[in-house]
Amino acid sequence: MTRIVVTGAAGFIGSNLVKGLNARGIDDIIAVDDLTQGDKFRNLADLRIADYVDADLFYDSFADGYFGQVEAIFHEGACSDTMETDGKYMMDNNYTLSCGLFNACRERGTRLLYASSAATYGGSDTFRETPEFEKPLNVYGYSKLLFDQRMRRELGSDFSDASTQVAGFRYFNVYGPREQHKGRMASVAFHEFNQFQAEGRVKLFGEYGGYGPGEQMRDFVFIDDVVAVNLWFLDHPDRSGIFNLGTGRAQPFNDVALAVVNGLRARDGHAALDLAEATRQQLIEYVGFPDALRGKYQCYTQADLGHLRAAGCEHAFCDVQTGVARYMDALGVSQG
Repeated sequence: MTRIVVTGAAGFIGSNLVKGLNARGIDDIIAVDDLTQGDKFRNLADLRIADYVDADLFYDSFADGYFGQVEAIFHEGACSDTMETDGKYMMDNNYTLSCGLFNACRERGTRLLYASSAATYGGSDTFRETPEFEKPLNVYGYSKLLFDQRMRRELGSDFSDASTQVAGFRYFNVYGPREQHKGRMASVAFHEFNQFQAEGRVKLFGEYGGYGPGEQMRDFVFIDDVVAVNLWFLDHPDRSGIFNLGTGRAQPFNDVALAVVNGLRARDGHAALDLAEATRQQLIEYVGFPDALRGKYQCYTQADLGHLRAAGCEHAFCDVQTGVARYMDALGVSQG
């Protein structure tokens, strides 16, 4: 039986990966996390795992061979708060720990599929997996970039020296079920769902960075697509490298807001609106851009999927309208 480890297993992406593995009949899964924030247990409660191990205990135990033969580790455990300013804490969690895990995986012949981030690009306007476009704007982005750089140093620029699979995924703006514990770092779709439930409208940033109200653009990727690509790499152990994981399609925040509004209106039997009408009815409201984010905010992201496609992954990603509609349905069920 294939034994898999998922770190950050009670988190957003980690728990969805466990769900995706379960759907394939895989349940010999070691779930690794820190449940100090106890309500994260909800993300694991409906899933099948073989064991749960606290993050403080796992890494040394794995290096010592305590868990036997492990086929692959999905390393999702990290501090993902882009507003965190404690650089020592960030580097310990996202860089040093990951380096130790990589060394242990190499020693034990375990494949490593790990979470990088589109935050490595930061201030860039090109999102391709090469050093000239990597310009992180915060210590979170730098912590993720430094581990990518370490992997290039250890395995060659294209990871061609990897004896077992090592694949890093630069996640763009991921949204979907099981992110409710993330607080301010949850997706804009999740926050807008709650705003609409509470106030009957959603709020977006106004004009900033040369973009009109709500027109800043991101590559929003639905969690089911993220899981599908991770599992594709599990099925293709000969593919290594750093890969963008987004849709390759930038869409404005207005698209997300309108999809939230229309998704929730559809649930109540109301017809879909266009943006002008939703704004006229004050279902979408624009607020001033916060000073705390000035100079630290990506107004535009769009994954270049050239490297992913060259590896042979032809997964078709859903657009915001489709993904957010599915998400609103899932949120409605979970709240109902």
